[in-house]
Amino acid sequence: MKQSVVAGALALMLLGQMSEGVEAQQSSSAASPQQVIPDAPRPQTTLGPVAPGKGSTGSEIPAPTPAADDSFQKPVGSTLPGSAAPASAATQEEAPELPAPGEGAQAIQTLYVHTNFVEVPFTVKDNKGHLVPGLTWRDVRVYENGLRQKMSVFTTDPVPMSVALVIDQSLPFDTMSRVNNALGALQGSFAPYDEVAVYTYNNGPRLQTAFTAGQSARLGAVLEQSKSTGRDGAMAYTSGPLSQNININDNDPNNAHNPLVNSTHGTSMSGIQNVPRELHTLNDAILEAAKATAKAERGRRRIIFVISDGKEYGSVAKTKDVIKYLQTNKIQVYATLVGDSSVEGLGFIDRIHIPMTMRDNILPAYTAATGGETYAEYRTRGIETSFSKITEEVRTQYTVGYQTTEPFIDGKYRTIEVKVMRPNLEVIAKKGYYPSANDARPMRPTTTTPATKTP
Repeated sequence: MKQSVVAGALALMLLGQMSEGVEAQQSSSAASPQQVIPDAPRPQTTLGPVAPGKGSTGSEIPAPTPAADDSFQKPVGSTLPGSAAPASAATQEEAPELPAPGEGAQAIQTLYVHTNFVEVPFTVKDNKGHLVPGLTWRDVRVYENGLRQKMSVFTTDPVPMSVALVIDQSLPFDTMSRVNNALGALQGSFAPYDEVAVYTYNNGPRLQTAFTAGQSARLGAVLEQSKSTGRDGAMAYTSGPLSQNININDNDPNNAHNPLVNSTHGTSMSGIQNVPRELHTLNDAILEAAKATAKAERGRRRIIFVISDGKEYGSVAKTKDVIKYLQTNKIQVYATLVGDSSVEGLGFIDRIHIPMTMRDNILPAYTAATGGETYAEYRTRGIETSFSKITEEVRTQYTVGYQTTEPFIDGKYRTIEVKVMRPNLEVIAKKGYYPSANDARPMRPTTTTPATKTP
């Protein structure tokens, strides 16, 4: 009897608990009628580490935003030089490679093996002609064929120089004397890691020495033997209309002469002689120096330094062809202009070029096209000072590099413009370049540790 009573009580308790569970389930379903129970994950042939709760199809997972993932950032597009950049362009632009101090030349030489890498050295001066230091990559814009380029490297480190010195020996006697006196100060402008070759020219170029160390005893001896007497200002003639004699009487048996007047004065002109023309083969001399400088190894600044009055006559090479060769082989021309051409106002008539006659001064055409500069100096002290000015300018140049998007080996000329985003500053850089097949050769791999990018 007692057992039946206990069994009935347990049954009533179980029925009460079941009714409470049903009511709780009904109230829960009423509160969220749209809830769907997800299916269990399907079995996979290859199981991997699955985190709990990741069995859904992934449609509910939000896509990453561009700010959270750098791979979603779009590169800044090229803009025309005259167009205004968007306000957010400065924050989107990435910093170029900024080598550590002293590693700029190494970075240019070893980091970039691409065939479309373009190196542009440039100088910045203020309105008083003083060099402007302290610029950063944010101050510089580079354009090729009118389109802005993204800089890959920016450095201010000095670069070793390979300098081909070209000395004009066809100068007048007095000008040549001033140049000879100034040559002694030239070697002091070079550093021990620079290399210098010396060429002279009169009626043709002549190699005095191949590339040698800038502080070597050989260079000093070669500069000493490169001194010349120059060209005489007057020429003597013994016959013809320019001779200094005249027959007093043609029937005079003694054939007496008066040394004060012309010998053919009042007689036939059959004895006229052609005056020898002066030869100033400047184009040929620059071309020969350029051929040697083009062989300088990468990572060195290729420079041709000319000391001349700028006159050109008798060269086989044409000026435009020599300039194209310089622009193809990344060679800059700097010049010290001497003689009457260096003085403002002197030689004005000579500067007016008449066809089939001598060109008075072609050096500015070379320096402007290659990113160099011409210093006009008349006195010996000024010529000496120009040597140090030129080497200082080359050593303090800024250097930027970028990857051009143009087909590299097409032989077409590309214009280059470097702008500095500061007022009243002058930028001196090459006007453009021709792509070279030599740039298509990849550099030999090196074991040098590349420079790290500085933020």
